[in-house]
Amino acid sequence: PGTRAAAPSGPPIYVDLAYLPGSWSARTVDEEFFRRVRSLCYVVSGDDHLKEGVLRSLLDALLSGKHQWGTDTQVTLIPTFDSLVMHEWYQETHDRQQELGITVLGSNSTVAMQDETFPACKVEF
Repeated sequence: PGTRAAAPSGPPIYVDLAYLPGSWSARTVDEEFFRRVRSLCYVVSGDDHLKEGVLRSLLDALLSGKHQWGTDTQVTLIPTFDSLVMHEWYQETHDRQQELGITVLGSNSTVAMQDETFPACKVEF
């Protein structure tokens, strides 16, 4: 059976924007990931059935990992797809999100380019 090797411990990595892996790789995103990779914005992309299956554990890992930061850093979570799992998590953990300084952006804005329209959001640093 495959076992995952423990990641070497070290100081956290700070970034402005981090894309969370999709498909099978989404399973590797756990509490330790969020404790070590500290981003101002996390993008949750990949509207696929594989990610939907691990989405709740990924979102719960964000709460657990962010709790260990010990700072008042604001974090923005940007989902690029609509999901029942995301809606349920948002409702059930809203108070915890506020305590930890986590904001979830909805994609209710639309951009029109040439003959195409699509949902979008603008993030400034």
